[in-house]
Parts: sequence; structure tokens; C-alpha cells
Amino acid sequence: MDRSDLPTPGAVGLVQESSRGKRKLTSKFCLENLPSALMLAYQSFGVVYGDLSTSPLYVYRSIFDGKLQNHQNSDAIFGAFSLIFWTLTIIPLLKYVFMLLSADDNGEGGTFALYSLLCRHAKFSLLPNQQAADEELSAYKYGPSGQSSTSLAFKRFLEKHKKLRTLLLLVVLLGAGMVIGDGVITPAISVLSSVSGLEAAGTNLNKGVVLLIACIILVGLFALQHVGTQKVGFLFAPIVILWLVSIFSIGLYNTIHWNPKIVLALSPHYIIKFFSQTGIDGWISLGGVLLSITGTEAMFADLGHFSAFSIRIAFAFVVYPCLVVQYMGQAAFLSKNISSIPNGFYDSVPDSVFWPVLIIASLAAIVASQAIISATFSIVKQCHALGCFPRVKVVHTSKHIRGQIYIPEINWILMILTLCIAIGFRDITTIGNAYGLACMSVMFITTFLMALVMVFVWQRSIVLAAAFLLFFWFIEGAYLLAAFTKVPQGGWVSLVLSFIFMFIMFVWHYGTRKKYNFDLYNKVPMKWILGLGPSLGIVRVPGIGLVYSELATGVPAIFSHFVTNLPAFHNVLVFVCVKFVPVPYVSPEERFLIGRIGPRPYRMYRCIVRYGYKDLQKDDENFENLLIQCIAEFIQMEAVEPQFSSPDAASYDGRMAVISSRTIQSSSTLIVSESEDFGSISSIHSSKSLTLQSLRSAYGDENPPIRRRSVRFQVPHNPGMDPAVREELLDLIQAKEAGVAYVLGHSYVKARRSSSFLKKFVIDIGYSFLRKNCRGPSVALHIPHISLIEVGMIYHV
Repeated sequence: MDRSDLPTPGAVGLVQESSRGKRKLTSKFCLENLPSALMLAYQSFGVVYGDLSTSPLYVYRSIFDGKLQNHQNSDAIFGAFSLIFWTLTIIPLLKYVFMLLSADDNGEGGTFALYSLLCRHAKFSLLPNQQAADEELSAYKYGPSGQSSTSLAFKRFLEKHKKLRTLLLLVVLLGAGMVIGDGVITPAISVLSSVSGLEAAGTNLNKGVVLLIACIILVGLFALQHVGTQKVGFLFAPIVILWLVSIFSIGLYNTIHWNPKIVLALSPHYIIKFFSQTGIDGWISLGGVLLSITGTEAMFADLGHFSAFSIRIAFAFVVYPCLVVQYMGQAAFLSKNISSIPNGFYDSVPDSVFWPVLIIASLAAIVASQAIISATFSIVKQCHALGCFPRVKVVHTSKHIRGQIYIPEINWILMILTLCIAIGFRDITTIGNAYGLACMSVMFITTFLMALVMVFVWQRSIVLAAAFLLFFWFIEGAYLLAAFTKVPQGGWVSLVLSFIFMFIMFVWHYGTRKKYNFDLYNKVPMKWILGLGPSLGIVRVPGIGLVYSELATGVPAIFSHFVTNLPAFHNVLVFVCVKFVPVPYVSPEERFLIGRIGPRPYRMYRCIVRYGYKDLQKDDENFENLLIQCIAEFIQMEAVEPQFSSPDAASYDGRMAVISSRTIQSSSTLIVSESEDFGSISSIHSSKSLTLQSLRSAYGDENPPIRRRSVRFQVPHNPGMDPAVREELLDLIQAKEAGVAYVLGHSYVKARRSSSFLKKFVIDIGYSFLRKNCRGPSVALHIPHISLIEVGMIYHV
């Protein structure tokens, strides 16, 4: 890419100080934020911790299932509890709560949040749409600016080898696929385990009726998702809190009543003793131990729904002690009642509270699936924004808390797949094998990405990052290998699901990248445009033409394709690029990047609208008016700022600046007057053409008038204004009053004839299928259908 195509870095500094000051202010914790943090911590119980807190229902049964049945004795139970305690302490508490939650991307978590951090601090992204102006965003970088020579050499090594960057992306996509696979498996095992309590209670219901009840509950659970995380959290939080209090009380009672010596098993000495007695059978049982930490990844993946401080409060002060005491009490009971291991939890419940606990357990197990469903929505939104998932509808369900979203298409796909898992397998143990493998795979990948973040983002030494990686990989690797031994017994389900989702994401990213590269290498040469003159060799008609393109630099080939077949275009041309940058949120003050294409008489502009991967792209009726104000502000700035006055032809496509909304509100470039208007289409209403007026009257007879806000612009009377600037502003206003048309490419992507069979399969079948069955770009960009012009074009990639 030509460096002259990049925006001038010095032109993007007007919002830098205020935005960075805001980030520093929000990063500090003060007592005024404590009530909101406690409220978010309360909500997190119903969303994040349902899965983690219901593990005591089946952990001990899973540990002693299989070959460990020959080692069911008091010492083995002490060792199993010691394993559970240290697993809970090292992975959820030490790794996630104290370390990983600090690696948030401006408040966002998950594998893609870590990947976006890496892409901002090193050139790991495979999509070549980065600009120098993006690095000036207030949320783009934080932390130390310097790097050691060792880490710098390591970074250059990874940046140089494209295969390594592709491998890194595949690892991230595999982790994201595992999280989405969790969203399928978790509801199935949670609801089936809760409904199976009806069989344990001695009812006469057969398995078919129990399965039917489970399916009805699953459908109801997914149907409830549209109300949003906040309302679901308020609804489910009391159930989980009551469940945690119940298991804490039962665990404390069992510890005191049955075997207080179980406290000694907090020592890791019992782990050594456990493996010395059980050998290889004990190692295989780690597949059951890891079920005690399933749901831990939701703490990081759901970070954007809450806050790191609120999640830390909830886990460290409530969830962790309740789980430790419950596992301790259950082990104390089982050490004196070995025969109760197959149904350890319910047998350990005192008879006087059995039925209330059964009801609470059933409700809590249903709630457990909520955590991973919310995490799945978050990870899909991040994948989509970073070019790794087909376009879907994203609904923000909270006006006050950013990041709480609902995706209808994903919700119903998850529901169908979950019902298939529940009906197809029916066995909790088999589904649990798939569940444990998926969860531990995500943790393993997260540890790897965290080590890279320590080197490239936190600027820590490679030795420290390697020590972190080896320590946690040694522990998690043992669990992961144990889980892989269960692949024939159901573990293959999580592998199949994750690889399907990973294939979909990689195909979409590959096709998007190839399409962007085609646009980049086939853009219209600037010399050709300059040679046409101000009229561009075509008829310039009244109005504004908004040409949408994914290109952040240059004139897309779609423009020349359009004027070749229809040699007429609007007086004012604006090339609009809606681009997602690898930050969670872009403030409105930094959203618009405005520049000029060609000399002033050409009346051609570029507008890059930047969004973060967690931003909601709203259907904003004010977009056209805001765009006009931004262009007008740029015209005025261009006449004053010296860096925009260069007559060099090479700078005709690259002079860009951030236009702040605060600057627009306080600026006197244009006078804005507002009024309420009744009409269907303002662009037709303002036209002087008799034909269009008759069309408007015919359209108005079929469609009732719509009440909408009408905005009119005027150039202020300023004797000191440059006449050329005044003339350009008047042309801009006249074009706006004549109407706005949206030009969008309707592309067909095909592989070249010389391409390999694999590439033809990926592009012609995989990518084409996804493009045809996802939301169209005009719908995703909220372009009004009546003003849309689509230009068909074939991309041979």
C-alpha cells in the first residue's frame, strides 16, 4: 500500500487529550462507583456463575466413574477434594480473577479481545485496512510504549511470516469455535441434569417424558433471551444466590457432622498420595475433576456485560468460598459413606431439606446455561466486527450498560443444535465428556494468548511470559490430555462443533480478505481521475451520491464500473467506508474521518465511519445531516490548516482529519434550522423535476405521510470567509437539498480458473453460500431502500 494513501497523522490530534483523560478517569476506582459495582456483581450471579456453581451436582460422580471405581476409599476421596480445591484456586481464582481480568480490552474480554489487543500492538492482522489515523484513537493503545530488544525481535519475526500470523488467527478462531460449541453443549447438560432430579426423587416419570420436559424448558430458555442480559440477570440472580447459600450451609453441616478431618486435605500432600495410589487411573480421572471449573471462561468472556471489579467481588467473596465449603462437606460425607458416590450430592443433603434443595438445584442448573449463551453472543459480535463472521443482526438490550447484546439468528441456531444434542445423546455423562474437552481447550488457548499479551502489550520480559505459559500449560495440559481420552465416549461432539464454526469463520475471513485485496489492487488510478477534469468526463446531475465501499483509501473499481455503463453522476460525490477497528468502542468525537479526493473543483470527498467491535451501528436518521456538517467543517479547516494546502497531486487522496462532533456543535461553519415535515421522501420533495413531482404524488397516494424532522443548512454571513470556501459550501447545501442517493456494490466473488480445487471450493461454494444466506450489506448499513442504487460486479480472486 502506498504510504501517500495514508492520512496525515498530525491531523488527527484534536480529540486526543480529552479522550485519554476520560479513559484515565474511568480506569480509577472510587467509592462513588461502589453501588453500581455491587449492582453489577448482583446481576453477574444470574449470568456468569450459574454454570460454575452447579458443578457439585456431578463432579464426584464423574471423578469416580470408570477405572477409579476400584479406588473408592477414604484416601482417594481426600485426594479428589484436594485436587478440586487446588484446581479452583489456581485456575479460576489465580489465573482468571487476579490475572486474566486485568488483560481486558478497554473493559471487554474473551479470546477475540486478546487478539484485538495483539493486532493493535503488532501487525498480526491479515486484513490490510489499517490506517495511521486509527493509531491515534484514544482507546487504541495503553501501557508502556517501549519494548525490549528481545520482544521487539520476536514481534518482527511473527510479523514477517504470514503463515505464523495465519496460524495465530486459526488458534483464535478455534477458541471462538469452542466457546460457541459450549453455547450448544452447556444448556443441554444443565437442563438434562436438572430434570434428571425428578428420576432421583423416585417419581414414576419415564425417560421419554423427562426428555420432553427438558426440551420444553430449553425452548423457553432461548425464547427468554430477547429480553436482555440485564433483565435475565435480575430474574436469575436470586436463584443462584439462594443456591450458593444452600450448598454452603449443607457443606458446612456435613464437614462438622461427618468428618472434620477433611480440612487436612487442603494440603497438596494428599494430591501426591492420591496419584501414588491410583497411578494412570487417577490421571484419567482428571477429566472429571476439570468439570469443577467448567463455566470459568464465562467470567472473562462476559466481562463486557459487567466489569472486572464486580466479577472479582462476586467470585472472591461469595462463589469461591461457597464452592470450597460444599466440595469439602460432600467429601466429608462420602469418606464415611463410600456407597453414596454415584449420587453423592443428593445423598449428602439432610432429609429435612431434601425437597427444597432439589427444587433450588433444578432451577439453578437451568440458570447455568445463561452464562455461556451471553458469552456466545459477545464472541460472535466480536468475530463479525473483526471480519471473521457473516453479517448478523445485533440488538443492544440495555440503554445504560454497553455490551449487553442479543443476536436472534445465533440464538435460534443454538436452540436447534442444543435440542439435537439433548435428544440425540440423552446421557449426561456422554455430554459431560464433550463439555469438559471444550472448556479446557478454551482455557488452554486463552493461556497462550495471554502470554503473548504479556510480551507485546504489557511489555513484560519473554522469560516471565514463558514462565506463566509453562506453569499453566503444565496444569491445563494434564487436564486436556485426560479429556482427550474421552473423545470416543462423546468428546468428539465438541470437536466437530468447534471445527464447523471455525471453518465458517475462516472461510468468511478468507473471502473478505480476498475481496478487499481485489478492490485494493484494482482501484481507480488517481492520474486517470485527474485527467478527466472536474466533470469526470460525465454529466454531473444535482444531488449527493454516497458511494459505499470497503476501501479506506483510493477510488473503488465500482465507481468506474458505474460511470462506464451510466455516464452520469451527482454534483457532489462522497466515498463512504464503514470500517470496524480493533478497539471495543470508538467515541462519537472520533468516529468521522473526512478527507478530499482530487482538487477542490471536483467536489469529491471521502468519509470513513469508524466503529469498535462492540459498537452498535444504529439506524441513525441524522447520518446524512451529520455527514454534511462534517464535510463543511473539513472544508473550513482545509482553508486554515497549512498541512492541507499542498498542491502536490500525490496528496489529492490522503488528506484526512478527524471531525469532532463537539467541534461541529460549537462551530459556525453552517447555520442549522430544524422543522417538522410531513413527507415520504425528502429527496423527491425537494426536486424541481415535474416527472419526479408526479412520481412523488403517486407514491404519496399509496403511502401515508411520515412525520419526520427536516433540517436545512445555510452559510453564515461572514465577510472574512474565503470566496472559494463559500462557493463550495453553497454547492454542498444545494446538492443536499436536491437529494441523496446511495450507491452500493452488489458483488459476486468467484475464484479464478487457475485456482486450486480447495480455493474454488472455499470461494465458489463456502463463501458464496455464506454471502447469500447472511444479512445483505444494505440492511446491515441501514441504507434506505428507496434511495439505493446497486451496481453488480464480479470479483475474480
